[in-house]
Amino acid sequence: MSAKVKGEFVWHDHANEDELFIIIKGELDLVFKDEIINLKEGECFVVPKSVQHKPYAKEECHLLLVEPKSTKHTGEVNDLRTKNKLDWI
Repeated sequence: MSAKVKGEFVWHDHANEDELFIIIKGELDLVFKDEIINLKEGECFVVPKSVQHKPYAKEECHLLLVEPKSTKHTGEVNDLRTKNKLDWI
């Protein structure tokens, strides 16, 4: 899935799936309970299943997320930003 993100997302995890972030343009911080991983254009990182994380982009960031189609983007957290139906292009 491709996405454009900006700002702070919600704390969440994915109980059964790893999540691969690939940064296409911009920068993304992956905030964890005990550290922050800063990803820049061309870098990638795998968040292991069941690990709580909160993505944050100070400026707009374009990224690819590699995960099963069934993965809910906010895990089991329901938030104003939760989308139950994603836009397909």
